[in-house]
Amino acid sequence: MLLLAALELLHSLNMVSVNLGLVHYVLDHIYGTVLHRTKLGTPFFSKGWGGTKLDLLEKMVKQLFPEARSQNWPPTAVQPMWKTIWETKSSCLREGVFRTTCDPRLIEALPPESHNARVAFLTPKSVSPEKMACVIHLAGTGDHSFERRLRLGGPLLKDNIATMVLESPYYGQRRPSMQHGSKLQCVSDLLLLGKATIDEARSLLYWLQNEAGYGKMGICGLSMGGVHAAMVGSLHPTPIATLPFLAPHSAVVPFCDGLYRHATAWDALRKDAATLAQDVTSLTEDAAQKSGITIEQVRERLRSVLSLTDVTRFPVPKNPQAVIFVGATDDGYIPKHSIMELQKAWPGSEVRWVTGGHVSSFFLHNDAFRKAIVDALDRL
Repeated sequence: MLLLAALELLHSLNMVSVNLGLVHYVLDHIYGTVLHRTKLGTPFFSKGWGGTKLDLLEKMVKQLFPEARSQNWPPTAVQPMWKTIWETKSSCLREGVFRTTCDPRLIEALPPESHNARVAFLTPKSVSPEKMACVIHLAGTGDHSFERRLRLGGPLLKDNIATMVLESPYYGQRRPSMQHGSKLQCVSDLLLLGKATIDEARSLLYWLQNEAGYGKMGICGLSMGGVHAAMVGSLHPTPIATLPFLAPHSAVVPFCDGLYRHATAWDALRKDAATLAQDVTSLTEDAAQKSGITIEQVRERLRSVLSLTDVTRFPVPKNPQAVIFVGATDDGYIPKHSIMELQKAWPGSEVRWVTGGHVSSFFLHNDAFRKAIVDALDRL
C-alpha cells in the first residue's frame, strides 16, 4: 500500500515543479526501508554461506573463464511437456515443464523443489517461427510468477515477437518450503540460482533455434534478471539480442554497496565463518565475537564471492550492437557508474536512460523496455 501511495504521489508531482529525480531516488529508499531495514522479515543468508555447496559453486563459476563461450555447447537438450493455458484467434499461451539442465552436481545441491523448471510461452498464431523472433525473459529479485513479464512481452505480439518466461530456481513453484519469500537462505543459493538460470536459458535458446525454428532470438531481464541475461547473451555462440534492464554489473553492487546490505544477515555470516575457521560444529554469538572475525572481514569475503558474478569479466557478445542496456537516471539500487562499466566492457553496445528510480521504472517504463527489445532484434 505504501508503494502504491508513493507512486500515486509521483504521478501528481509530475504536475508541479519539483526535482523529480530526487523524488524517484527517495522512493527507492522508502521502499528499501520498508522492505529491508525494518527487520520485519527474514534477512538474506540467514543460514550462512552454504558450506561445501559454496565451494562447489566457486569452482564451477571460475571454470567459465577465460574460454566461456566455447564451453558446454551445445547445452543439454530440453523437451518441455506443454499444456495450453488459453488461446485466441491470434495468440496462444502455453506452460511447459522440463528437468533442469544443470550439471548433476548442481542438481544435487539444488532443493528438490527446484529440480523441475517451468516456462510460459506466449506466441502469435498467424506467423511461422522462422519469420518471428522470440525473447526469453528472466526473473528479477522477488518476481515469483509469470504475470509481470507476460504483461511486458504481450504487446510485442503485434511485432511478431514471442515471449518465453522462465521461472527461476528458488522462486514461485520452485521455491523451497523453508524459504520465506525471496530471501535466499545461504550465499550459495544466490550462485546456484544464477548458474541454474543461465544453464536453463541456454538450453531454451538452443531449443528455440534448433527445435522450434525461430529466426531471431533474444534474452532480457530486469535487475537480477538483467545480470543473468547479460551473462547468457555473452556466452551464446551466435548473435542474439541481449537486453539487461536496470541491471548492475555485479551482485556486489546491491548486496555489498546498495540497499540489500541492510537486508543481509551479517551476524549469521560472521558466526558461520567463525565456525568454519575453528572447525567446530557449533559456536555461540559470544564465541563468534571472540573469534576475531569482524563484520568488515565478512563483507570483504562476500564481496569476493559475489565478484564471480561480475559481467565485465565475461566475453563480449558476438554482436555487441544488439546489446542495449537500459538504466534509470535516479536509481537508488543501481548507480549509473555500474551500468556504464558494462557498456565500457562491451564496446559497440548501447546504454539508454529512462527517467526514474529502480522501483518506479518497473511500473512506468514498459514501453521503453519494449522499444529496446524491438530495436535490438532489428540489429541482428
